[in-house]
Amino acid sequence: MKNQIKQLLKSGKFMVGFIVFMSILLFITIYPFFVPGNPLQMIGYNSFIPPGTYLSLYDAVNPNVFVYTLRIPGAAEARIVNTLPMSDREAMRDWLVRAGMPEAAIDIYDPETLLALWNANYDPDERIEGMILADHRAYQRLNNRIQGMFDASALRLYSADPETGEPQFQAPITDTDYIALSDIVNIRRLPLGTDNFGRDMLKQLVQAIGVSLRIGLIAGSIATAIGLLLGLVAGYVGGWVDEIIMFICNLLTVIPGFVLLVLLAFSIGPAGRSVTIVGIVIGLTTWVWTTRAVRSQVLSLRNRDHVNLSKLSGHSLPRIVFKDILPYIASYVVMAFILQVSGAILAEAGLSMLGLGPSTTEVATLGLMMNWAMSFSAHIMGAWWAYFPVVFVIALISFSLNLMNTGMDQIFNPQLRD
Repeated sequence: MKNQIKQLLKSGKFMVGFIVFMSILLFITIYPFFVPGNPLQMIGYNSFIPPGTYLSLYDAVNPNVFVYTLRIPGAAEARIVNTLPMSDREAMRDWLVRAGMPEAAIDIYDPETLLALWNANYDPDERIEGMILADHRAYQRLNNRIQGMFDASALRLYSADPETGEPQFQAPITDTDYIALSDIVNIRRLPLGTDNFGRDMLKQLVQAIGVSLRIGLIAGSIATAIGLLLGLVAGYVGGWVDEIIMFICNLLTVIPGFVLLVLLAFSIGPAGRSVTIVGIVIGLTTWVWTTRAVRSQVLSLRNRDHVNLSKLSGHSLPRIVFKDILPYIASYVVMAFILQVSGAILAEAGLSMLGLGPSTTEVATLGLMMNWAMSFSAHIMGAWWAYFPVVFVIALISFSLNLMNTGMDQIFNPQLRD
């Protein structure tokens, strides 16, 4: 056993999968300590708030916050680049093309270069031949808007008088006024933005990983236990017992496993589909291939010399099965368990996408997060942060578990061993 463990530690595939999986577990364990609170709490009143750092505007304009005066080169240009709408960019391109510039040389998705071309070529007094007066006036107004962005006038901050309620002037705000983020009390970082309900996506994702892994462990334990027990009995006892077990396996093999899973989940109903029940249902429908695999291993072991010696010694069937056969297939059982956990996580995601996953508003799962994103058209609205991280995490977990299984298979399978 010690030699096999040393071989596992030297297996590149197993170690990569193990490190990735343990990193995920470590992250979901530590993150809640730094960002506590209910992951399903609605903190935003807008749907699909993009990822970013958000500070309180109320705190930012507080007169007690110290204001620094900074003259940063290029600040006005950067402000224009950030606020220049696409319609104005298209209008600037149209004028430049009509002025004789090749359209291929104009990139409206590069506002900084587009702005430089505009300032270098546009003359408000020049009227291009063939251009009607209305268009000429429209381009002049566009130029005035652009130049007005450069000449930013001061904003005036008012507050209501506590006695009369009348607006009372507080202070001007100019384009050279800056405040330090460290002086702002309320700052919220949303690395993955929010979902359609205004809930922190990263906090949800951390919780969902834990819940989905719990479903995987429940389903994997049940499926492996049933498959191991039936496979041991069928392979060692043989005869009519083996025929009955194999008949049941063949019967369940004819029916697609996911279809059976969908039917069972639908028959339970929303009221009964808790996280635990979904894990149990998945486990009860995915044990067949484990039974077949364990049975084939036991058939190759039951006539070994040490097993025959135990039979001649009068040892009981349970002792022979669990002490003389099971230790020889223990590594194979572990690999089967890993695959069962991976398959259960994918099965839960598939069920939840169909609306047949855990029916709960208290916790999130990876499948439920995908369901919420698709139900509220995140893919249509361009809210990639509502579904892409979930897909990536599902793929990463499945990849790490399957990589661990491949590494173990290369160590414990004589046919693949170097």
